[in-house]
Amino acid sequence: MSPLDSLAAALTQRKQQHLYRSRPLLESAQGARVCVDGKNYHNFCSNDYLGLANHPQVIAAFQQAANDYGVGSGGSHLVCGHSRLHHQLEEELAAFTGRDRVLLFSTGYMANLGIINALVGKQDAVFEDKLNHASLLDGGLLSGAKFQRFLHNDVASLAKKLSASTATRKLIVVDGVFSMDGDCAPLTELAALAQQQNAWLMVDDAHGFGVLGEQGAGCAEHFQLDQQQLPILMATLGKAAGSFGAFVAGSEVLIETLIQFARPYIYTTALPPAVAAASLASLAVIRDDRARRQKLQHLIGHFKQQAQAQGIALMPSDTAIQPLLIGDSAKALAISQALAAQGFMVGAIRPPTVPNNTARLRITLTADHSEQHINDLVVALAQIMAELC
Repeated sequence: MSPLDSLAAALTQRKQQHLYRSRPLLESAQGARVCVDGKNYHNFCSNDYLGLANHPQVIAAFQQAANDYGVGSGGSHLVCGHSRLHHQLEEELAAFTGRDRVLLFSTGYMANLGIINALVGKQDAVFEDKLNHASLLDGGLLSGAKFQRFLHNDVASLAKKLSASTATRKLIVVDGVFSMDGDCAPLTELAALAQQQNAWLMVDDAHGFGVLGEQGAGCAEHFQLDQQQLPILMATLGKAAGSFGAFVAGSEVLIETLIQFARPYIYTTALPPAVAAASLASLAVIRDDRARRQKLQHLIGHFKQQAQAQGIALMPSDTAIQPLLIGDSAKALAISQALAAQGFMVGAIRPPTVPNNTARLRITLTADHSEQHINDLVVALAQIMAELC
């Protein structure tokens, strides 16, 4: 069998297992209603939780910065790409998260690879929740440190592994809000355990930043953890912030270490300045417009109530990520396709994104939705599940 034939066989196998992925062609701005492949849908699979990706203030800031700075940044942050807008965004994010400093990265995936690999190596150990995002798992595996996974949200499981470790440095890594389950990590207990075991705690707050906390500062604010308790706080700007990129917040020493040793930061062209300007504008909305978070929280409660009334058993989650466990990949895909036929975009999440036999519908809510949008989705979902399940 030739190399290309072996690739084709792997693709065929993936199709047969109902695990093949295709790219929907988006033909509109993000929102509660989108046009995909020429058809309009109610959008229940976006991570634009606060509806800021198409916010007029964010768009205006992007356009003005593009006029002032052009499009490309021209180089890495350490060469000639670090603009005043990048620097201002780092300073405002540091103040917003209550940390000494912030460092911008081009993507969350790059941030996680860069942070973990800059902090631990062969003499060290990294401990990760079994349901961590792929970028965190890859970062741990690539670091060369002894890589250990503990049971999901099981502090006792982690404590046992930490106590047995003789590593020079110990790094605990978790999602703040787990992207496929929607539940939160027990950060208060994890922070206490990390201090007891002289370990670092790193949290990927991609799905909490902008949404959780009174001010929207995310998991650290929600659990009231300061920089000493949660020394490595990473979050993305492409979800609730409606922009693009990622950042890590922490101490002066942490940020300077990453500038010197985080390869995905050093060797990557900086984000376009206009993207930083858009993020500054979205950060202002997050700070000033609490009504968006309040509306989102109301809609989460409304969706759970309506689902319960229709006998739809959701996985336990109080966040904007509301998963419905199906189990079988073919069935999850069939339900997603049936929803699409009725005008609802809901992603069917299948292995390897989730463990085998845990395929699910990942329903995400945003502040752009209305109660009527949710009511219509739940009615359609109940009808389809009655037919297919």
